Formats: sequence, structure tokens, C-alpha cells
Amino acid sequence: MITKLGKASIRRDSKGQLRDYGRENRLYNSKPDQVKNRVLRNKARRELGLKVGDPREADHVRPLSRGGSGSKGNLRVISRGANRRKFVS
Repeated sequence: MITKLGKASIRRDSKGQLRDYGRENRLYNSKPDQVKNRVLRNKARRELGLKVGDPREADHVRPLSRGGSGSKGNLRVISRGANRRKFVS
């Protein structure tokens, strides 16, 4: 069940409690770590010349979480499917 209150959508979770998922999403995505990660992802896309709507993704050869950089030498363009398959064991 969805109840619209302005722009916020309030839904019942699996336990039947009302939650404002829009507010939770805004709070989570405004955290400094999330903002920093979004900036780095967007910078990588610009560095490789990928435009909005391009189905390909910028891939960090050495992940940022493991000390990789956002320089052009550490970036490559790959398909979304190939990028997702990297994490499947």
C-alpha cells in the first residue's frame, strides 16, 4: 500500500510498519561518504567520455576501495553486464 504525502511516499515494510522510503533515501545519499563516491563515479565517466544514457560503464581496474585511483590509467569502459559479472564468484 502506497500513501502519497506531497513528494514523499510512505509504504508499509515487511513488518507492517509505515516507513518513508523517500526520506530514508535522501538521508542516506546525502552522507559525505556517499557524496564522495558519487563524485568519483561521475568524474570517472567524464574522464572516459561517457555520456548520459550510455549503457556502458566506467570500471576501475584497481577498485577505489583497494587504493585505486580515479586517473585515466586506472579506468576502462566495459558493458554493464561484464561489470556485474566481475563480482560473481
